Order: sequence, then C-alpha cells, then structure tokens
Amino acid sequence: MTSHVCVVLGTRPEAIKLAPVVAELGRHPHFRSSLVLTGQHRQMVAQVLDLFELRPDRDLEIMQPKQSLSEITCRSLAGLGEVFRELQPDLVLVQGDTTTAFAASLAAFYQQIPLGHVEAGLRTNDLFSPFPEEANRRLISQLAQLHFAPTPSAVNNLELAHVTGKVYMTGNTVIDALLYVAEQIKRSPDLFTIEGIDWSKYRWILATLHRRENWGLPLQQIAQAWLEILAEFPEAALLLPLHLNPVVREPLQQILAAHPRVFLVEPLSYGQLVAGLQHCELVMTDSGGLQEEAPSLGKPVLVLRDTTERPEAIAAGTARLVGTETAAIVGAARELLGDRASYDRMAHCINPFGDGRAAVRICALIHQYFLDQRSGSFY
Repeated sequence: MTSHVCVVLGTRPEAIKLAPVVAELGRHPHFRSSLVLTGQHRQMVAQVLDLFELRPDRDLEIMQPKQSLSEITCRSLAGLGEVFRELQPDLVLVQGDTTTAFAASLAAFYQQIPLGHVEAGLRTNDLFSPFPEEANRRLISQLAQLHFAPTPSAVNNLELAHVTGKVYMTGNTVIDALLYVAEQIKRSPDLFTIEGIDWSKYRWILATLHRRENWGLPLQQIAQAWLEILAEFPEAALLLPLHLNPVVREPLQQILAAHPRVFLVEPLSYGQLVAGLQHCELVMTDSGGLQEEAPSLGKPVLVLRDTTERPEAIAAGTARLVGTETAAIVGAARELLGDRASYDRMAHCINPFGDGRAAVRICALIHQYFLDQRSGSFY
C-alpha cells in the first residue's frame, strides 16, 4: 500500500533543501509524491528543479512584482486549499520558515491533513528577527505532527516548546544537496562556470545579502565595510550575486558598481553557488543556508546579522556573528584574511549540520509514521 506525500515549496532555499527528499520519495516503493509550487520565487526555483531533474505537478504562479507578505499568504493559502482538496494527500511536507511553508501548513491544518516539517526547531527567540521567518517557524511547529530537526539544539527547542507530534533529529537536507552537486562538479570541473570570474586571479570573498532586517541603513553599512576590506586587501575581490528585489539590489549597485574588484552578478544557479563556495576563501552573508553549507567545504562564514537561528554554527566555530556595523565587519574580515592561524581555526571545524543522509532518514521516518498510524500506535 502506497502513501501519498504532497511536497510544497515556493522559494529557492526550499527547493534546494527539499530536492533530496523528493528524489528519495521517488525511489521509495511505499510512496507516491506530488510536488506543488506556489511560485513565490520563479526563476531561481526553476534552476534548482532542473539541476535535480524534478518536475512540479502543480504551480500556483502567485508571483507578482513587489508583492506583500499578506498577498503571498492569501494567494498561497487559497491556491493550496484547492490543490489539497483535489489531490487528497496523506501527508503534506514543508521546509523551513518561508511564507509558503506557513501557508501550506495552515491549508493542511484546515483540511486536517497531517503535516511534516523539514528543518524544524530553529529559533532566535526574537519574534521579529528574522522577520517574518521566526514567527513562521514557530507557527508551523504548532501545526506539525512530524518534526524533522537538523541538530540536537533544534530538538531541544521543540521539546521546550512542548510541541505535539513526534520530534526526530535527522541532520539537514541542505548537506545532502550540497554533496550531490559538489560530486557533480568534481566529475566535471567546468560544469558551473560564472561568466567573467577567474578564480585564480584573486582571493575571493563570496557574499550574499537579502534579509528584510538589513534593508536600509544596515545594508549601506555592510556595503561600506566591503569597500574598506577591499581597500585594505588589494589581492581580494568580492563576488556578490544580487537579489532580485530592487530594495536590495539598487542600493548595492549604487554603492559598489564602480569598484573594479566588486563583481556584481545576477543570482547564481545552485551549481554555480556551490562552485563559488569551493573556490572562495571567505563567505560573508545574512543567509541561513550558507551558514550550513560553507563549513562542509571548509569555508569560514561571517554572519551579517545580529541574531541567528543556527547557533550550532557559532558554537562549533564554523561561523561568527558579526552584525551589520561597518567597523565590526571590517575587523572580523581583517582577522581572517590577515591571520592564517585564525583562518585555519574556523576552516577546520567540523560542520554540525549533518552527513548527507538526512533525506534517507526523513523518508524512513515518514514510512514508519504511516505504519504506526495504520496500527494505531503513533500517539
């Protein structure tokens, strides 16, 4: 007897982290699966699905220019409600803390469909940082029956919150995805080149910036820090994929575009991002995913935020929380770029986020959940 699992995603991080799970579901003899897109992001999700050779069964195509959180939530909730009524899945599976994940969780709850949450249990304990992700992940945790936590800290967060359902530690599926792509690059080194980038020419800093709490003054301070770092280290260069949101990209273009060692590029495919991680010396980011991925390739991460829901990276020494003030960012970068011993201490730490087998564990646990439900022994 097969069970029907409906996997919902809307953004590139969700696509990356759920791709190994969707692939594993497809290999499992006891599942049939449906992949549903909300369209919260479009081009970036399509790149990931192509890379992992996945095809969606439904696409709500909700994407609109300058859409608000309310609009994303309402359109996703209405569209997913219709899809769930049509497909009648036995389980809905969501990932992380996006508005798509929250809307899918609420839509499943309204139809009393069991919910599984991949990457459950992350917390900053500040409801408004990051915004709206911290609230989303807390709300999803109240609705899920299966919580797939990546680390012991995440398990502890869920236990302290007294969530219903079962909590399991699985590792993070982003490591599964990263290792899959890294192996592809190993077999074909020129598979994911970036136009205009010569990895042998500079000491590369790979940077990303997009979070709402960094819009405005924090973004300007971060950009100024990058200029000061490049002035101090003339052998360094900055590779900065620009987010599609004009609130982010336009100020960065104004501040950085004239510098000869700042390479502003369009969003990288996931394969190009992994290639960038392999070749760079240092990562500077406000992304959550890069805090997990870079340590697997031995790259230190400076986190351009005041809080992080991934304290395991800080505790393990693979990442450092430096905030958004110019002087603090410059000082942290100076230490890593100028002191080999400091660099090696971060680069050689063990990644706390997993071993690349998270998707296998998650699918096995879902299978056991259905067996227990049929026998009446889940709760």
